[in-house]
Amino acid sequence: MAGRTTDRQRSWRATGRMTLALAAGKVARVASRLRGGGSALPGLVTERVDPAVLRHTLAGLPRGIVVVSGTNGKTTTTKMLVAVLRGHGVRVFTNPTGSNFTRGVISAMLGEVTLRGRLDADCAVLELDEAHALKFAAEVAPTHALLLNVARDQLDRFAEIDHTARLLTTLAEQTTDGVVLNADDSFISRIVDHVGDGVAVHWFGVDPEIADRLPELQEADVRFAEDEVAPHIRDGDPVGLLHPDDERAFSVLLGGQTVGPVTLKQRGLAAMINATAATTTARALLGGDFDAASAVRALQAVTPPFGRGEVIDVDGHPLELVLVKNPAGFTVALGTYGSEPVATMIAINDDYADGRDVSWLYDVSFESLRETGVAMTSGLRGWDMALRLRYDGVETGRVETDLDGALDSFLAEHRGGPTRIFCTYTAMMHLRRRLAARFGLARFGEDTPG
Repeated sequence: MAGRTTDRQRSWRATGRMTLALAAGKVARVASRLRGGGSALPGLVTERVDPAVLRHTLAGLPRGIVVVSGTNGKTTTTKMLVAVLRGHGVRVFTNPTGSNFTRGVISAMLGEVTLRGRLDADCAVLELDEAHALKFAAEVAPTHALLLNVARDQLDRFAEIDHTARLLTTLAEQTTDGVVLNADDSFISRIVDHVGDGVAVHWFGVDPEIADRLPELQEADVRFAEDEVAPHIRDGDPVGLLHPDDERAFSVLLGGQTVGPVTLKQRGLAAMINATAATTTARALLGGDFDAASAVRALQAVTPPFGRGEVIDVDGHPLELVLVKNPAGFTVALGTYGSEPVATMIAINDDYADGRDVSWLYDVSFESLRETGVAMTSGLRGWDMALRLRYDGVETGRVETDLDGALDSFLAEHRGGPTRIFCTYTAMMHLRRRLAARFGLARFGEDTPG
């Protein structure tokens, strides 16, 4: 009938729109790189031209799509999972810079996808912001979801942790094949009651013998109450347990299989838990093809993602860059690094990507810094940080709100020794770019917090 649009015509139009969107994004990507701009802009351009571009490019990957989400540890865990899968010969597409909005995923894809929407990949492993994970799932349902934890984070964006838990629960409900849940997080473990029929459930957690160390990683709100019965892990549900071998090495116990011992390049119990989550998920994806020795080699080769405990060589001496973005994350960072006699700077911004409200700093104890003090505070809220330290009896050497000036002064005044900078997201990205230009490091674009 004249005027009726056939299915074939609709398909051609959709393909044409996708091709136009990818072409526009690729042009924007080149222009953005020439201007030194951010990595999310090309994805935004592509998404505006074709809002369904993710569905057109990712839905047909033979091994599916894995979404990694939760409050803390997304970037590190995603990098570990990708490394383990690649160590098994799996071709993986991922968003490696931690740009975890949908436009960041598209931007990462533009360098690898053809104009016809084909990716040379077996699967996708994507770190996604808790809210944007649902926007992604509305376009293409993930086959697997790895859900890490829930903590207060940027209350102006996510509200209270109950809201974050609901977002992750909805993501699990939209996952088609399998979910991996944190058995030690009360909010995450309750999600098991919302998983769809036929969707496999896998768990990760810590060996009961080190359960007493979990409170240093968790806020009280997410711990199981003394009279609360933890959700039942059904007989036969696969469980990956973190088992410490000593202070630096650990193993992951997967049923009758042991993965380890493993010694990571990144320090701390949180990194070990991330590795356990990644290993458990890799086993869930690979099944009988999973090889423990390959997993160990891959994990031990993983370097910390930029700004997440990354160590930068500054004239022969280490500078450690540590991202802090919420009370739980800052507490973990101080527990891992805070008591060491290292010259310390803290840089706090309150841009949108950091969260406008910095009152969360008052939920962090800085007592571990009393003995050494803090050489400098900086960033838009440098004075607020100095005041917060004073309440905990921590001496601050000076305040310099300009990040460039603070970095120059801090490195000059402490040349010849180890240094460390705790920083919120946009402060970390700013300082990381300056350090990259100054010391010839690999550069990263403007990303979204992870």
